Amino acid sequence: MPSRTGANTHPHHDAPDTAEDFRRLAALPEGPERDALRDALVRAWLPMAHRLAGRFRSRGESYDDLCQVAALGLVKAVDRYDPDLGNAFESYAVPTVTGEIKRHFRDHMWTLHVPRRVQELRNRVRHASQDLSQTVQGRSPTVAEIAECTGLTEDEVRTGQSAAESFSALSLDAEVPGSGDGWSLGDALGGPDPALDTVVDREAVKDRLAELPERERAILYMRFFDDMTQNSIAQELGLSQMHVSRLISRSCGRVRDQVMGDTGDA
Repeated sequence: MPSRTGANTHPHHDAPDTAEDFRRLAALPEGPERDALRDALVRAWLPMAHRLAGRFRSRGESYDDLCQVAALGLVKAVDRYDPDLGNAFESYAVPTVTGEIKRHFRDHMWTLHVPRRVQELRNRVRHASQDLSQTVQGRSPTVAEIAECTGLTEDEVRTGQSAAESFSALSLDAEVPGSGDGWSLGDALGGPDPALDTVVDREAVKDRLAELPERERAILYMRFFDDMTQNSIAQELGLSQMHVSRLISRSCGRVRDQVMGDTGDA
């Protein structure tokens, strides 16, 4: 079963000597004995997985969750490792576990979905900014300085800087900085604009109104745009109020039926 050896054989104290066990695992057929040996190998290398998880503790994820992700990567490494290739298990497991942790951050830790290329730009820009901050005094490094340091274009640097704001999001209840009166981000959200419905309605009836006889168009204009009463329209045109009422109802009904018919055909 897995056992430890001295530091003169392995670079880390949590790297057990399991070469023989992996050779046995590769030779065993599926069954309880193989499953038990596989589980023992995973347990033996868990300290290494936890050590790798500890490297990512300052990135906003809990250490326990990171350990679970690292353990998943370790299981994959144990299952895929081929001792016949001649490489030590640790040299195979470290990039496998680390890659699983990085994949977790890429897929689960961003509030907004950001393409992988943009995430990589963000990381390059962030690291360059941290390095340059040690050399420039009293200010942040400029876009041009970051671009020169990373070999990126200035547009790519700006994209990376914008991506940094997508890693986490503020609550809509968060107070707007500098407002001083409790004004929140949610207060800045817009709402439905009833005027938009009016625009849609006007555009829908425009062509149909143009097809009405001239007198009926005039009556509708006086009634709905000049806000004249039916009596005033009747006096203006020398008609009875009842006749004006019928013309308005007939014209509106015709336009409505035509517009609804157009909607049904669409």
